[in-house]
Amino acid sequence: MNNTLEAIHLLEVKLKDLLIRYEFLLEENEVLLKQNGELQILLSEKKEQLKDQKKQFDLLKVAKTMEGSNEDSRNTKLKINALIREIDKCILLLNS
Repeated sequence: MNNTLEAIHLLEVKLKDLLIRYEFLLEENEVLLKQNGELQILLSEKKEQLKDQKKQFDLLKVAKTMEGSNEDSRNTKLKINALIREIDKCILLLNS
């Protein structure tokens, strides 16, 4: 009988310990999920900033090319003409 009571008591202690750990893990999981959400938002913002910086860099390259030699300005004009042709194609596709 004494062994049975000790086993039951030991089981109760272990169950209480497991419940405490379970509650702690639930709280920790909630905190981690919140942090994950915040980091996802931050990552999205940083991706947008990177995209904007790349656009600015490309514009700066074009501007610097225009300042350069005649060969550079020729390349820039070719790029601009290619972009205009692409825009015209897009407009035609939208109109049809």
